Amino acid sequence: MEFDKKNVSDETLIELYKKILKPRLIEEKMLILIRQGKVSKWFSGIGQEAIAVGVTSILHTDEYILPMHRNLGVFTSRNIPLHRLFSQWQGKANGFTKGRDRSFHFGTQEYKIIGMISHLGPQLGIADGIALAHKLREEKKITAVFTGEGATSEGDFHEALNVASVWDLPVLFIIENNGYGLSTPTNEQYRCENLADKGVGYGMESHIIDGNNILEVYTRLSEIAADMRENPRPVLIEMKTFRMRGHEEASGTKYIPQELFDMWKVKDPVENYKNYLLQTGVLSEHKDAEIRAEIKKEIDTDWAKVQEEPAIEARLEDEINDVYKAYDFEEIPAGDKTENIRFIDAITQSLRQSMQRHDNLVIMGQDIAEYGGAFKVTDGFVAEFGKGRVRNTPICESIIVSAGMGLSINKQKAIVEMQFADFVSTGFNPIVNLLAKSHYRWLENADVVVRMPCGGGTQAGPYHSQTNEAWFTKTPGLKVVYPAFPADAKGLLNTAINDPNPVMFFEHKLLYRSIYQDVPKDYYTLPLGKAALLREGNDVTVISFGAGVHWALEILDKNPSVSADLIDLRTLQPLDYETIFASVKKTNKVIILQEDSLFGGIASDISAEIMENCFEHLDAPVKRVASLETPIPFMKNLEDQYLPKERFEKELLVLLQY
Repeated sequence: MEFDKKNVSDETLIELYKKILKPRLIEEKMLILIRQGKVSKWFSGIGQEAIAVGVTSILHTDEYILPMHRNLGVFTSRNIPLHRLFSQWQGKANGFTKGRDRSFHFGTQEYKIIGMISHLGPQLGIADGIALAHKLREEKKITAVFTGEGATSEGDFHEALNVASVWDLPVLFIIENNGYGLSTPTNEQYRCENLADKGVGYGMESHIIDGNNILEVYTRLSEIAADMRENPRPVLIEMKTFRMRGHEEASGTKYIPQELFDMWKVKDPVENYKNYLLQTGVLSEHKDAEIRAEIKKEIDTDWAKVQEEPAIEARLEDEINDVYKAYDFEEIPAGDKTENIRFIDAITQSLRQSMQRHDNLVIMGQDIAEYGGAFKVTDGFVAEFGKGRVRNTPICESIIVSAGMGLSINKQKAIVEMQFADFVSTGFNPIVNLLAKSHYRWLENADVVVRMPCGGGTQAGPYHSQTNEAWFTKTPGLKVVYPAFPADAKGLLNTAINDPNPVMFFEHKLLYRSIYQDVPKDYYTLPLGKAALLREGNDVTVISFGAGVHWALEILDKNPSVSADLIDLRTLQPLDYETIFASVKKTNKVIILQEDSLFGGIASDISAEIMENCFEHLDAPVKRVASLETPIPFMKNLEDQYLPKERFEKELLVLLQY
């Protein structure tokens, strides 16, 4: 292995040695502890230390780095105290996740490190979002993100590179090509000769670097990073390396030919660099021994300290409270001036006034810029707010949601528009596994609103008509809002944008241009988790949301003899059980109307809660009415049959006779 120090000082050479040696010595300690049963799981980076250390060393301390689970050198090079890392691995309270996640699945704003989730791909989109925030603020900073050769087969990898290239984002994409994704060799994962070649397809500069040569990593990336700060753009780096141990210790290495181990053993990044320093006189055997002794003492001292820490305590209140970031709702009352506008106009007003109120708010979505969006909600926004904050996106929902998380991490607020709620399926993973879980995992909130134009009644067929709120009401960490009227839509969307937690905001397309209401002109907010009692009666409680509220109103108007409480839920998570239970205890009969198909819908949960909490007040079984257990069809007569409106009237009248 050849080393070229270029203009690197002897002091820096020694610092790089200390940095590359430290994770190796920690790992050697961990491997002993694993055999002793004192550590439960370990993902070894032995043989790959030069990459993590080299990349981290060329970054400024205020630049974000997004490592994987084999990048111990990132955490040690950012000088995280070892006892905190050990506490994290042992699930102690002094770690970073309160015992809720293992190993390197965490982040820390203090050290500007954003850890991975097991799905790997969203990591790359987060880097895009972080870099976008820097670019919008005209800060000369770069963001570095790691991935493995296996994850380059994920769709998120390609989406992230494409977005970064189209938007000229200063992201340093690092591929650690160590030959195997768990046990699958590279020749079973891709056909191109080098993964760096994939950058060409995205118009992206790319380089191949010897990932076992710390000086090559450091010197080449130093030059690239300096240029990226002055000329923002993404760069793809393929680091050639090898994994000397299993994917994790339990998996072993029997599937790897011995000749590969023999070949890469002589390329050991730590030993080769040490020998180079000894040969050049920069390092002596005595100095090396001193460095090793100092690091080992730190390891042993900090490990002993962690063993004295008590096991994590299970506190129910802490677990529940950490699902969401605490948020003190700011009630801003509506003014006296109103105008009669459509539902869609209320959404537009909210977005415009929120963009004016929050200069760090960014809206992203397909065709939302000059075109104004599929429903013209953001028409004229580019002229007012610029293309930096009103961003057309490629068709890649997954990475745009992840980019929203990156914006949130880097002091921005994000709105992601799904062109149709149906399309959220391709962005499902980062919503339910990234946005929803981040605050619970490591207390990092996701200040992201996902707008969801949804619902049937417009003859749009199976892929443009779903109302899929049940996909998300099941997921702790998400808030779900579903208004039925323009004034509610505006006030609730304002609140959703203010709320620092991830919010799924459903907007029924059938209501966009058919429902008018007098809406306050000025900015105002409405609380999440508070239902609206639209009508009061004594015979029955009718519970619905979205278009179902209007169907219920129509049926009640058609049957004036029915004395009903009509509850518009408005928010599905959190849910206003207080209003529901109070009404049920008064009327003693309940019918719940939802547009989604019945099985697994929120009506089932509401029914169960009523049965558990109001059983002695019921004079009849709780009735649920919903759409058919089929996909939603295209032709009007088929769609009318699918939707529950007509069945609702029949079931309501039957219930009243019970």
